[in-house]
Amino acid sequence: MVLIIPFGAASGYVSVTLAWQLKAAGASVGQIAALVALGVLPQTWKFLWAPVVDMTLTQKRWYIIAGILCAVGTGATGFFPATKVGLAALSTLVFLTSVATTFLAMSVESLIAYGAPEELKGHVAGWYQAGNLGGSGIGGGLGLYLVGHLPSPWMASSIVGVLCLACCAPLVLVPTPERPHRAPAVFKNVSATLKDLWQLICNRSGILAFVLCFLPIGTSAVAFSAIADEWKASSDTVALINGVLGGVISAIGCILGGWICDRMDRQKAYVVFGLLQAASGVAMALFPRTQAEFVVWVSVYLFTSGLCYAAFSAFVLEVIGKGAAATKYNALASLSNVPIYYMTNIDGWAHDHWNSSGMFLTESGLAAASAMIFLILVKLLLGRRGPARE
Repeated sequence: MVLIIPFGAASGYVSVTLAWQLKAAGASVGQIAALVALGVLPQTWKFLWAPVVDMTLTQKRWYIIAGILCAVGTGATGFFPATKVGLAALSTLVFLTSVATTFLAMSVESLIAYGAPEELKGHVAGWYQAGNLGGSGIGGGLGLYLVGHLPSPWMASSIVGVLCLACCAPLVLVPTPERPHRAPAVFKNVSATLKDLWQLICNRSGILAFVLCFLPIGTSAVAFSAIADEWKASSDTVALINGVLGGVISAIGCILGGWICDRMDRQKAYVVFGLLQAASGVAMALFPRTQAEFVVWVSVYLFTSGLCYAAFSAFVLEVIGKGAAATKYNALASLSNVPIYYMTNIDGWAHDHWNSSGMFLTESGLAAASAMIFLILVKLLLGRRGPARE
């Protein structure tokens, strides 16, 4: 949980702290959504460099390298103006920091794949995503609070950066696993890695996992800090609900979701949780726009985000096994970020054309339609044979 916090913190600082600053400076929701989406973009392609983690160095060494770059990148954002004029520089920095976080996540995912027993992978996935979403609360909520109470933005970003760096400390408690793909012959490593990935693609559970990754279910793509003023929510309220409180709520959702996933089909759990998030979006569109309603429904949305993220990690860990763990996990994780990327842009576009209600209804409608598509595919692929886990 602690090791993955920097991944979430870097993302949260962009989607909450920078989003709030840019909205206050006059940027449109579409422009803010584009910046947030840019931070997601490297996550959609990270499977291309995931084999590097499987074939070189150790997971711990990659974590330290990525942790330092993540801390520096997050800390540096405060030295550039969060205005429309500063968008170009911030976009570059956000993109590069996101690339660094891909290596950090890969190292943690590989450690999990080798260290978690099969019967506890849902449980472990819950704690992993609790750190991810809890970290987002730290980077976003704490960052926004500090920006509002410190003389200069660089102080806030630097504090968040130092906290990210401190997350390297638990590495001393984690054993370094033996990996069969770390042989001296590079070509042998490449061949073994590709073979491992091909075997994943060819089995029925793997096919369903790949399909599910493309569907916009449980994307949690809404940048709430960019629309909070429509609910008359203050900056401190946004910092609380998207920060410490929101992180705790998401973490509880992650842990509960992981527990549930060890007791039912993990892919179906992901669909059910995604539909719950869609329902919370519909409620946000229809209920009155007050600060109290904002707190209630954003809390529900964040809780369902925790459920969804835990279920995603649980079914991916179930499917990938060991071997080239970082490559296989990130082949699926990369694809799962594709709907987050395009839904973030769609949300921004829908808001600018149809207001917040239209945005929430669009996101929820696409999630519901995707859930139906997936259930039909499950029936076609597994209906006659039963949901055997391969």
